[in-house]
Amino acid sequence: MKRITLLFNVLALYGSLAYAQFTLDGEFRPRTELRHGFGSLIADDVDAGFGVSTRLRLNAGYTNDAYQFYVSLQDVMVWGENRQLLPDDENNSFAVFEAWADINLGSGFSTKLGRQTLEYDDQRIMGSVGWTQQARNHDAAILKYAKENFQMDFGLAYSQDYDNPSGFQSVGNAYNTTGFFSYKTMQYLYLKEKWKNLNGSLLLLNNGFQNFELDGTTPDGISILQTLGTHIDFKKGSFGAALNAYLQTGERQGTIDVGGAYLLGLDINYKASAKVGLGVGMEIISGNDASTSDKTEAFFPLYGTNHKFNGFMDYFYVGNHANSVGLFDIHVSANFKLGEKSSLMVKALNFSGEQALPSGEKSLGTELDLVFSQAFNGYSLQLGYSQMFANDGMYELKGISEDASASNQNWAWAMLVIKPKFLNTTK
Repeated sequence: MKRITLLFNVLALYGSLAYAQFTLDGEFRPRTELRHGFGSLIADDVDAGFGVSTRLRLNAGYTNDAYQFYVSLQDVMVWGENRQLLPDDENNSFAVFEAWADINLGSGFSTKLGRQTLEYDDQRIMGSVGWTQQARNHDAAILKYAKENFQMDFGLAYSQDYDNPSGFQSVGNAYNTTGFFSYKTMQYLYLKEKWKNLNGSLLLLNNGFQNFELDGTTPDGISILQTLGTHIDFKKGSFGAALNAYLQTGERQGTIDVGGAYLLGLDINYKASAKVGLGVGMEIISGNDASTSDKTEAFFPLYGTNHKFNGFMDYFYVGNHANSVGLFDIHVSANFKLGEKSSLMVKALNFSGEQALPSGEKSLGTELDLVFSQAFNGYSLQLGYSQMFANDGMYELKGISEDASASNQNWAWAMLVIKPKFLNTTK
């Protein structure tokens, strides 16, 4: 920690002397949760989970005419996870969350290199997953071009997990990190154009996943998965609409053929008054209708901020529901401005499988989400409550009978967010 403090002191001194801007800020975000059915149905004989986690960040940024530099240090702490007088952090959660440089190449071009978040459009396919305390980052290089209302990003990533650089030749290029669609290679092209009332974007994403032979250690080639689609956003007056349309083809990890996989979503919102906003929408995500284990028609939204979609209780596509029956989600919402610094969001979602379950059942259930937000002087407080009303299909999908599950499936949380601005110098 002494070395970290010294680093930021040196950066602050340099930022104050040079013709540039230096910023130093942080984040303190404790969240208390009562989980009684979060993520999946809880059994009747299982107690609710209760705990507190905290995200702590220290961020430094430096900007001049030639480049931008940014570093974000992060630790995620669960209250009580370490025993008393422990000299080291047991969960090893301290990490460099971001560390990148964005170099100005001139004529609208720049390149951003290093560990960074990737956020595009509504974050349906690529997002930072900021709700989770750890969030998501990528080690990537991006060539960027921006001029007037046009944007182009071309990104490249190549993943390696050897511990000792001198052992690079001995370990070869096999990538042993798996889970959550961790990729060996990634390439993407993102194009966006803005008009008066309309924004439209195109995403072409190519991922390579490391495969292994049955022994689990011998490399066996790369599976290539392509995701392509568009996001269209329209706003005029009190009316707004957003469309997502994506396709997937190629191979998932494990040489599973993907064909005919799609995501189609439409959201419409209307500002009824200065204090009331209304919304209605639907999303269809294709499911697995294949009869063999090496083929699927199921779409998975990969690196998106999936907590934003399909209910806050995270029953679908948040580390789960891959290669399953898909989803048909119909939802309505209302946002109420209660005061100058307070608001209430209410959302109801009805879920069905895009494909039928083995029993022939499709209906999964209905979820109700409530979020209250209150801003104060320099910090904010958010309170949330969600309730799942499961149907027969949900019990079958989650592998628990209605008799064995708890009659009340809910989740409640409270989160404090403090983002202090320690330093902002321009010289």
